[in-house]
Amino acid sequence: MRITNRMMTNNMMNNINKNKINLNNLDEQYSTGKKIQRPSEDPIVAVRALKLRTNLSELNQYYEKNIPDAKSWMDVTESALTNVNDILTSVNTYCVQGTTDTLTAADRTSIVQNLEELKKQIYQEGNSNYAGRYVFTGYKTDTSLIFNEASTNLEYTITEKFAGEDIEELSKVIGELPIDSYDPATSAAADFNNAPNLLSYHRIRLSYDDLGAIDGGSELTYSISGVAQTPITINTVSITSTSPNPYEPVAGTINYIPETGELILYDDPAVPADNVYEKLRLADSISVSYKKSEFKTGDLRPEHYFDCDVLNTTTLDTASYTKTDQQIQYEINFNQKLTINTQGSDAITHGIGRDIDEILKVVQDVTATESKIEEVEKLLEDPNITDTQKEALEKFSEQLNTELVLKNKIMHDAFENGIAGSTKHQDQLNVAVADLGSRYVRLELTESRLSSQQVDFEELMSNNEDVDLVETVIKYNSAETIYNASLTAASKVVQNTLLNFL
Repeated sequence: MRITNRMMTNNMMNNINKNKINLNNLDEQYSTGKKIQRPSEDPIVAVRALKLRTNLSELNQYYEKNIPDAKSWMDVTESALTNVNDILTSVNTYCVQGTTDTLTAADRTSIVQNLEELKKQIYQEGNSNYAGRYVFTGYKTDTSLIFNEASTNLEYTITEKFAGEDIEELSKVIGELPIDSYDPATSAAADFNNAPNLLSYHRIRLSYDDLGAIDGGSELTYSISGVAQTPITINTVSITSTSPNPYEPVAGTINYIPETGELILYDDPAVPADNVYEKLRLADSISVSYKKSEFKTGDLRPEHYFDCDVLNTTTLDTASYTKTDQQIQYEINFNQKLTINTQGSDAITHGIGRDIDEILKVVQDVTATESKIEEVEKLLEDPNITDTQKEALEKFSEQLNTELVLKNKIMHDAFENGIAGSTKHQDQLNVAVADLGSRYVRLELTESRLSSQQVDFEELMSNNEDVDLVETVIKYNSAETIYNASLTAASKVVQNTLLNFL
């Protein structure tokens, strides 16, 4: 085979160019630290790099953004629930103190004032928010759990559901004697022969007081073992001096007291057919709808707890809310979601506030009776009273002391109900806290796993894309030596002239 000078020159230039390309590739690898600069250089490395980068980007979204955000939300929730639990412990302590028989009126007033402030703080904790989003209000994160200011332009129609086990048995003093029962000119001892006594009754306590009309044709609907029963008639009875005793319903009916938000059940064992209590105590579901249009600052908003319709009496706008399980879920890993929120209805209920309000009322009743006794005793100290007046006042004082004994018993029972109620609410709260804690542990376990996966993915991506710098330097020096050698060889070839061939 004949080798020409042109062939040698072409081969020389081709070899020099290959060596230069190889040197340039190694220089780019050394400068960038990457195995390839274009996908065409190694499609397998390129495809694998795209997959690994996508996976790492998603993992970083979960690990660096979603999980920290979820933890912050749950930390705010846990802090609020812990505070509520501490407050309930204080409520329980004050209620225990309230059962002490040696308390003075000032002691009771102090206890009630503390309970009132604690109640306000419980519901204020329900307004906790994270980054401007309320944490206890389900999907309605832009709506507070409580009314931040008094409202009179919203009329709610609330549908509240109960069960037979929610019916309570309480006592009420009837036959109370107002201070103006005594008239110095006409009163005699015989006017005070009818002593006050206790009336036992059963009731369903609604979640609000100061209510409006009962909705739905003044009927209460209920079912036993899932079977609907004949609705029971509800009579609206206000607490006034001229109205019949609201705590003694007509046979076969229920008395609705708007001022206190109570449904009083007719209960007479001698008339089983008309005994409302006996019917409802076995009920699986009791439903009652009522209206409320005035809310005080700190009242819980009904839409977070009940099915309700709302009418804005100013703008005439309407809205309907259905109570559902509203779980806010964060995606914390590939195809893994976690519920981060705790709903207010699961942890902060109306019951504790209603219990405290009732304690306040019975304490006020006891204080009022004590004031009446003091006034009568002052009248008895008057040296100018007649024997008839003295006899009437002594009888009046005797009846007032009987009234005081009965009211003290009711107050004692109210404080005991406060103890039981706060304990019950703490139990419910502890369930919510435990549920939150178990989800938080899952979140931390996922975070730990993602931390390990992040390291693994970064290592895989580095192995796939990054060059070994030591090896690259060695290859670069070798390629540089080869390139220089090819230049040296080429210089010797091109030194030949035409005379060398003559």
